[in-house]
Amino acid sequence: MTQRRMERSKRERVSSAASGEERGEEKAYLLGEKRKEEGEKQSASGSASDRAEEAVVWGWHSVTALLRIAPQRVVTIYLDADRRDGRARALRQRAEGMGVPLVMMPRTRLTALAGSTSHQGVVAVVRPRSPLSLSAVLRTTRGVPLFLILDGVTDPHNLGAALRTADATGVTALIAPKDRSCGLTPVVTKVACGAAETVPLLFVTNLARALRELQRAGVWVVGLAGDAPESLFSCDLRGPTALVVGSEGEGLRQLTRACCDQVVRLPMAGCVESLNVAVAAGVALYEAVRQRMKEKSAS
Repeated sequence: MTQRRMERSKRERVSSAASGEERGEEKAYLLGEKRKEEGEKQSASGSASDRAEEAVVWGWHSVTALLRIAPQRVVTIYLDADRRDGRARALRQRAEGMGVPLVMMPRTRLTALAGSTSHQGVVAVVRPRSPLSLSAVLRTTRGVPLFLILDGVTDPHNLGAALRTADATGVTALIAPKDRSCGLTPVVTKVACGAAETVPLLFVTNLARALRELQRAGVWVVGLAGDAPESLFSCDLRGPTALVVGSEGEGLRQLTRACCDQVVRLPMAGCVESLNVAVAAGVALYEAVRQRMKEKSAS
């Protein structure tokens, strides 16, 4: 741990010199896509300000996960009027049992409400998630924390897949910058298959500042980069750790990389230069899980 503190001290001198580059004004982001005009006419009754904060979630896994994990967020469920199968009946019964309004709607109007044809015949109007702060997450974390940080990942499919893996590996929270992320869109929620409701998701204004806050809390920050001399598999991930993954095109930004305590690479034996962001994150997360399980079994 003494060596780690010495290494971090060197990196802190680098990051403090560059910290001014990452300052910016706080800007709002929307949870989900804006509802279409036709969908708004069918939304549950309430004040105009309440409706303006609502978002949509679509797809069977996403909607049923919401009902199971956070039913208080569901305002109304809209179901394809032509669905009469057992799955649709089960959803209607569950919604009725929870006191959640369910409205049958033509598929064309569902598409207008969802803003997509991939809704699978079910769309939910939902209240936004309660905002989270990194300090609150750190304060309430139990056990050995494991954070996943995505730097500049703007593809909603990658964010959704990363959330799904984060849930499977017991990640404490997923952190991404507000201005270099796709946000929590309905596509992200659908791809995450329910993990968007179970994994704490934080969008921060200044990623470098968030990394330094993690470090002050005793978290070792490890970045992934293809040109790093050290392999991921030689890195000790048993303690409090944050794994940082950059975008496929640009990788880690310079300041983000400077804020890392350690930068490692995934060994590549073939001709491809890099892995998909979500895949790389999954490999790193499961290596952390493997090391921790091995240590636990040995104790």
